[in-house]
Amino acid sequence: MEEKYARYLLEKTKRDYDLIASEFSKRRAKPWKEARFLFDKYISPGDKVLDTGCGCGQYADFIKEKGGEYFGVDVSKKLIEIAKKKHPELKFQTASVLKLPFPENFFDKVYAIALLHAIPSQKFRAQALKEMKRVLKRSGLLILSVWNIAKKKRKRKLILKFALLKILGKTKLEFGDILTNWQGINDCYFHCFTKHGLKKAVEMAGLKTIEEGEFSLGEKKSDNSNFYLVAQKTGKILDKNFWIVNNNARRGG
Repeated sequence: MEEKYARYLLEKTKRDYDLIASEFSKRRAKPWKEARFLFDKYISPGDKVLDTGCGCGQYADFIKEKGGEYFGVDVSKKLIEIAKKKHPELKFQTASVLKLPFPENFFDKVYAIALLHAIPSQKFRAQALKEMKRVLKRSGLLILSVWNIAKKKRKRKLILKFALLKILGKTKLEFGDILTNWQGINDCYFHCFTKHGLKKAVEMAGLKTIEEGEFSLGEKKSDNSNFYLVAQKTGKILDKNFWIVNNNARRGG
């Protein structure tokens, strides 16, 4: 994807979340209970914890209950304003995951719940992962989840449509990308990860996978499925191999 178009999509996403911030915060006032295990299992008392793409701070209570020191960032100024009103005692700031305003080796845990699939282009997703790794302490953990968009029956035709447009050279998007209407906003960008593609992207950023899986929201057979992955900071970033691996896995990555 051309960087100019990717930056346009980044700015559009930021504007869209500002527009729907009030309604979005009402719908996401409570955290996903199905994701609680990712906090209960991995946070220890005294941990410095960063919540990237924190929205209205819906996961703050999970982190506080485990004794973690909470920090939240989001690109949406409106969502951060709402988060500060809900949790005035916590540390929130408007910032992009592509350039985190923290020093190296600062956090014990970094969370990215339902964030990475909204970042356009392989290049910017790689940059986000490198930034999250940078602010992690040695042996610190990245805990993330992405939507399993292909699990939704109504989205499968859309995925095939954009794949065909890509083959025909009629879209600026990459393989695995879609534009769809969401939360009343037209042409929202999402990347449709597979479990394999998510793991490859994380490992190419120099992080070692220690747990991966899938969880659904609501009923066990719900199509609201999410892939999750827990990775540990280790090794070096494998820049020279990143594009090769992702291009080979681009159908689902």
